[in-house]
Amino acid sequence: MGYKVGIGISNKHVHITEESLDILFGKGHKLTPFKELVQPGQFATEERVDIVGPKTTFKGIRIIGPTRPYNQVEISLTDARALGVNPPIRESGKLEGSPGVKLVGPEGEVELDAGVIVALRHIHLSPSEAKEAGVKDQDLVDVQTFGTRPVVFQDVLIRSGETHLRDFHIDTDEANAAGLANGQEVEIIAVK
Repeated sequence: MGYKVGIGISNKHVHITEESLDILFGKGHKLTPFKELVQPGQFATEERVDIVGPKTTFKGIRIIGPTRPYNQVEISLTDARALGVNPPIRESGKLEGSPGVKLVGPEGEVELDAGVIVALRHIHLSPSEAKEAGVKDQDLVDVQTFGTRPVVFQDVLIRSGETHLRDFHIDTDEANAAGLANGQEVEIIAVK
């Protein structure tokens, strides 16, 4: 195998619908790009919301744009314990049976019945990158990390399509456990 991929560490963040954006920030509000992300068309925004859970409130959590057809809150397992929720570890967009929280913006609040997940670790690849790596969309792979705390991440999901570019997404818990930082590389060592 030996296909190398850069690391993108994902801190807690929120994806929202147009309807939620109107409620949280006022009718007709548009998301303001703060920083472009590796995935084409995606960006961190200036807009932030508070996430209110049963045990605590996370203040000023960044929204990732553009808006989506569903509301989704992505946190780590450590965040989940602090917040007082028990989210499933899932692929983005698979929200059935997940817990909800309240989102609070400067103009209003949105109560979510579901939408909180811990994102399943995954690798984004364009179709040509996937072909080069010898994998396809929805494959599971093992990934070797390097450095002072090397580990093998098993069952890493491949997400490949025209709107994807090479990036290995893990959350802060996984990155900290393996001593990893943004921009370091990992290697795909096996396809399941």
